[in-house]
Amino acid sequence: MEKFSGICNISGINKETYLGNIQYSFSSNYCVLTNYTKDVYSINSNGNIYSILFLGKIFNLDELLNSCTFINYPCSTEEFVLRSYIENKLERLHEFNGVFAFAIWDELKKELVIARDHMGVKPFYYTIFNNEFFFSSSLDELLSFSKIEPALDIQGVSELFGIGPAHTPGTCYFKNIFELKPANIGFFNKDGLHLEKYWGLHSKQHTDNFETTCDKISNLLKDSIYHQIPKNSNFCTMLSGGLDSSIITAYASKYLKDNSLPNLNTISVDYVDNDKNFVKSDFQPNSDNYYIDIMKKAFNTTHKTVYIDTPELAENLRNAMEARALPGMADIDSSLLLFCKQIKKDFCVAISGECSDEVFSGYPWFFREDSLNANTFPWSLAIQERQNILNEAIKNKINIREYVDYRYNESLEEVDFEIHDSIDTVVRKKITHLTYGWFMQTLVDRAERIANYTGLEVLVPFCDYRLVEYLWNIP
Repeated sequence: MEKFSGICNISGINKETYLGNIQYSFSSNYCVLTNYTKDVYSINSNGNIYSILFLGKIFNLDELLNSCTFINYPCSTEEFVLRSYIENKLERLHEFNGVFAFAIWDELKKELVIARDHMGVKPFYYTIFNNEFFFSSSLDELLSFSKIEPALDIQGVSELFGIGPAHTPGTCYFKNIFELKPANIGFFNKDGLHLEKYWGLHSKQHTDNFETTCDKISNLLKDSIYHQIPKNSNFCTMLSGGLDSSIITAYASKYLKDNSLPNLNTISVDYVDNDKNFVKSDFQPNSDNYYIDIMKKAFNTTHKTVYIDTPELAENLRNAMEARALPGMADIDSSLLLFCKQIKKDFCVAISGECSDEVFSGYPWFFREDSLNANTFPWSLAIQERQNILNEAIKNKINIREYVDYRYNESLEEVDFEIHDSIDTVVRKKITHLTYGWFMQTLVDRAERIANYTGLEVLVPFCDYRLVEYLWNIP
């Protein structure tokens, strides 16, 4: 399980700090970087020490190396990112196509530099206490620092009951604990913490015709999937039978075939007696098994089906919540936990179709008029029911509807529109923005945490920022 944590002090005052159960003593300005699986990577350049903790992967590392002027040899991701900081202060950070969170300590400047990937797949939490900056990729690890109190305040309760299982980007349920927003870089020094956005979705007129648009989407998807296929570890695709996992399976199968590699491994999950008890819904109009059979036969995959029974879901509810470190989606989380545990028995990496419904507007709220015109988050329409859950003492202090309305309108102020956007496009850009920034964040966070809890790595090619960027401007 790969994580990192650290403490950074800029106060210049002698202090004694704690990291887990290990005590460290320092004087003056300092930064402690610790990793659970590998050493901190450091470079001595012109008499200055630079150190980095890096979590995740940069899928286009080879292309970035080929186009950079300061490295002319193969190197690790940590070295490339650190040298990019030394040479050009990460001016090409927006081109790092991957899933990552990292922290760099500049000894001479006494500055900590932090960053998170475009779509926020990898987590990054922090808090500031008496000029000390505590940070971690794991919320429960951050809360283990002895100086940090896991307390709820009015905002936390409003987030939990008004917006949960989603949350406002940058916030956390716990008082004075924050997350670094996706596509953000931060600088902590004697002047405090300064945050900047290094990438965002900007509207422009879409001029490609239908055929060109289809070709570009196909090429972007293919490139994203090909870049993420593990070269040195056994992997499978999570095959649900839906369009998203079927597309990934088709491309992955072609890649293996073209490179004369063994047939693709696919794995799916089903529930005991699901064939008898399946009920259609807007989110799942039909059973998966028919389409899974079509896919595994068409691409001759080596397939395995994992079966889960209802008592198992109930027994693992607590484990699933512990994996997420926050209240989540109940049995939906425990089913993913059980599925990941079974996958981990045979594979190190699984490629998932997660986020395709967000990126390709697959949810009912993208086309149902009641959702489009609800003027609130489409996945949390039952606001009064949420208010009624609260006990009387808390009800008198919190107005969930007011809080949700505030966050909803605040979020829509960030949307960038184009002068040629039709009224219909404007409406759908609004709901797409909310889905990207709120709902998709919840799902990638859920997949990352639960998979990490089981020791499995789950990759999400639909989260490629180039694909998201292109789709944003298609009418």
